[in-house]
Amino acid sequence: MANRKVVVTGLGVISSCGVGIEPFWEGLCATPPIGDRRIDNFDPSNYFDNPKDSRRADRCTQFAVAASHMAMEQAGELTASSDRSGVFIGTGIGGIETLEEQIVILLEKGARRVSPFLVPMMMPNAATAAVSMKYGFQGPAENTCTACAAGTHAIINASRLIASDRCDVIIAGGTEAAFTGSSIAGFTNMTAFSSEGISRPFDRDRDGFVMGEGAGILVLEEKEMAETRGAKIYAEILGGASNADAHHITAPSPGGSGAKKCIQLALADSGITPDSIGYINAHGTSTPLNDLGEAQAINAVFGSTGPPVSSTKGITGHPLGAAGAIEAVAIVLAMQKSLIPPTAGYMNADPEMPNINLVHNEPVVWNPAPAISNSFGFGGHNGCLVIGPA
Repeated sequence: MANRKVVVTGLGVISSCGVGIEPFWEGLCATPPIGDRRIDNFDPSNYFDNPKDSRRADRCTQFAVAASHMAMEQAGELTASSDRSGVFIGTGIGGIETLEEQIVILLEKGARRVSPFLVPMMMPNAATAAVSMKYGFQGPAENTCTACAAGTHAIINASRLIASDRCDVIIAGGTEAAFTGSSIAGFTNMTAFSSEGISRPFDRDRDGFVMGEGAGILVLEEKEMAETRGAKIYAEILGGASNADAHHITAPSPGGSGAKKCIQLALADSGITPDSIGYINAHGTSTPLNDLGEAQAINAVFGSTGPPVSSTKGITGHPLGAAGAIEAVAIVLAMQKSLIPPTAGYMNADPEMPNINLVHNEPVVWNPAPAISNSFGFGGHNGCLVIGPA
């Protein structure tokens, strides 16, 4: 198989801490709010060619279209043929807002009043379909649905389509909009949420995650083509890995063994050693078992004096299937700014947690180097993406 290099030529992000690249970065370095991380005053009609199309898209799809619009504007004029241009957008839940709304209509008004757009709006691949149609991309248009690892897996899968010479350009990332009655009730009743509405990744007093929403999108492109057209290259996708804990539907494997193996596989896929990594953007959800298992995995691979680690979920909350993609955008921006965003909410070290080099309180200056983005999803899905500076 071919082994072509894959670079990032466009970025787009919709997040509760900022819509657009610069507002998002400023938000990552600011003081977090308390409570849910919802996106206020979002107008999807600004990003759709036809306002009617925005009304026929679930909020999950609207976020993806908006972030793709930003990323494609930044990427500039692409030269790939339409059949070698693809879309790969992950989600954990898909169009649950539409599904819940239509179930209420079914129960209150009867079957004949259910929208004919229910199925195309709620299906998890709806975002991928909408983006492919918006840009006329006729190559592979696929969806990854692996819970909170979906965004990371989508970027890894997309990069391999370019590396293997199937595509030249792919719009890749993740999207999620799950602030609905049933999803909130489900997470609440399984005690996954913080009882205080505070995200405290890796902190002694962490007691659950704070939910977020949004989308992160990267335009991935074959390196020589990007250079030939004079595109600005923001970063390079060096490799990645995926594996399964095969242990429990929600809890990580003991000692973080699955996460450890995934990190090791990603390093091997990228052809680099642990001492080459300059930053780890942790999954760090602020749940007791997840953060402990991830810290154990990081410590096992990198040691107690390993690279700087931070979790941006202290600011963004946990956007579920969009998390890994939003965090990939954060890594690329950290490289552009030569700053590592801090872990908001962290105050007290956990004496039961192995030592990791956690960045907190304020951003830390660094010399951009290969960085890792970890994502771990319910079901035991692990994803590890390795991104290098341009």
